[in-house]
Amino acid sequence: MAQTRYERIGAAAVLTIDREARRNAVDRITAGELLEHFRAFEADDSARVMILTGAGGVSFCAGADLKALSEAPAEIDDDLIKAVAGRPEGPMGFSRLTSTKPTIAAISGWCLAGGLELALWCDLRIATSDSRLGYPERRWGVPLIDGGTLRLPRIVGLGRALDLILTGRIIAAEEALDWGLLSEIVTPGAHLDRALELTESIAAFPQQTMLSDRRSAIEGSLLPLEESLAFEARLGLESVRSGLAGAARFAAGEGRGGAGV
Repeated sequence: MAQTRYERIGAAAVLTIDREARRNAVDRITAGELLEHFRAFEADDSARVMILTGAGGVSFCAGADLKALSEAPAEIDDDLIKAVAGRPEGPMGFSRLTSTKPTIAAISGWCLAGGLELALWCDLRIATSDSRLGYPERRWGVPLIDGGTLRLPRIVGLGRALDLILTGRIIAAEEALDWGLLSEIVTPGAHLDRALELTESIAAFPQQTMLSDRRSAIEGSLLPLEESLAFEARLGLESVRSGLAGAARFAAGEGRGGAGV
């Protein structure tokens, strides 16, 4: 039985973790399915944005399935460690890969541990007002190995990131929004509809320059300033023809008054 669902809705590829009985926690089978669907999204030029969400509305994702891990052989050998943590794409499926196209986490309910790491992997995070986010695996000595120690500081700053990393506390959606961890908060049940609405807006923009700017923000921000400016300039030159055409449309009146946002 499949642990995930992959659907095309308009310009979106909607990837749903469907393990409600386990709070959408990810085991090895689920991780394999997530990776397979991510590769399908990358290969589909008509899929402009991937939306990652969880079934049922109670949990986005509770992280790795620790119960499944506890059922592993009692002897923890190198092969077991490699099977759990050594997948080059990431234990949670694709967490060590970088998407070439925009991604949105549509969060409802619990977004914890590896689930938060998956949400941080996404470009934008839309959450319901009753969502809760954090790294509670600190309490059991389980490490963050899906980018959680790296992406969180880049999004909210080192001080706030260390708050969650060191204490294991779980924060409410309002605090996460105040930190910049969330992009926006919606009423319960509206997270996927809002993500789909935002997808269509993103998909309507000229794609070449948007994807170029996205790449510059993601990759260039990690470089020293001089190198990052040169990187931004190189990417911009590759899409300058599209930019000139867009400038002409602006001069003709397109996009005035916030249209297209």
